[in-house]
Amino acid sequence: MAQVFIASCPVCGAEINLTDPVVREVVECSDCGTELEVVEINNDKIVLAEAELEGEDWGQ
Repeated sequence: MAQVFIASCPVCGAEINLTDPVVREVVECSDCGTELEVVEINNDKIVLAEAELEGEDWGQ
């Protein structure tokens, strides 16, 4: 059975429901559109942070 966790967007404070979250998973806040990364799962507490944008590496 899937487990649903509730986390808060660190940008706008919106409540985000996550089903079976995994560390390093990237999710989008449905309120502000910010891409967020799951950085920690501690018991039933989920910590989110803004996902770092990685630029394309064209071998230069």
